[in-house]
Amino acid sequence: MKLALNKNLRQKQIQRYWELLQILVSRNLKIRYRGSFLGVYWSLLNPLIMTGLYTAIFGATFAEYYNNSIWNYILAAFTGMIVFNFFSGSTSQALVSVLDNGVLLNKIRLPVSIFPVSMIAANVFQLSVGALPLLAVMTLINSKNIINLIALLFPFIALILFCTGVGLLVSALYIFFRDLPYFYELVSFVLWISSPVFYPAAIVPEKVKPFLELNPISPIIESLRQIVLSGASPDLSLIGNAFLGGIIFLSFGWICFQLWRSQFMDLL
Repeated sequence: MKLALNKNLRQKQIQRYWELLQILVSRNLKIRYRGSFLGVYWSLLNPLIMTGLYTAIFGATFAEYYNNSIWNYILAAFTGMIVFNFFSGSTSQALVSVLDNGVLLNKIRLPVSIFPVSMIAANVFQLSVGALPLLAVMTLINSKNIINLIALLFPFIALILFCTGVGLLVSALYIFFRDLPYFYELVSFVLWISSPVFYPAAIVPEKVKPFLELNPISPIIESLRQIVLSGASPDLSLIGNAFLGGIIFLSFGWICFQLWRSQFMDLL
């Protein structure tokens, strides 16, 4: 009897969390794109412009690493930009989400983690209706294989897991350290320059590669590029590495968030 009651309570908590998540995601998107002509499709503008810039500067040089194809380099750079823009945008928004909603949390009893998670979820929706369909079309054109199309989802799931973990961690840390956004800008820059966003991983010197391989964003980008560009079957080792990094960071972020949560209300 007690087990059944606990199960029923757990189901109600999950349902309430899901309903709150839907409300907050809808609110975030409406606020972000209120009065906007293109709405969520503005999220494509930055990666498209930056891809054009990288192609103009590096395209002729780096195309040799992509079967001497400028078009392949464009796709590679666009894929890298999509991944990093999602990471940078979603985690930066998650960072301030708990503190920005401190007044609300002091008035209403809410699950605190819903705020960083809702920021990640809003960016997932933005990605799903913006860049993901374009990459899906390119995957089908290059591979002509439905398996690759399905496999395309797995690196993105790994990216979402990773960003959720980072979002939970930084949103909790920001409660204690108000200078964190400035430091996080530096961390984001280091991650950007150490990820093969606009350059092929093959140009990195062998002595430096072991350090760059510690970057959890790199296997996500490389896995996506392999699925979208190569036309070969998905590389399970790349997908596995991407998932491993995502799960580790999600677990770490969630544990830290739960450990520090009891101290939040005194500082909000």
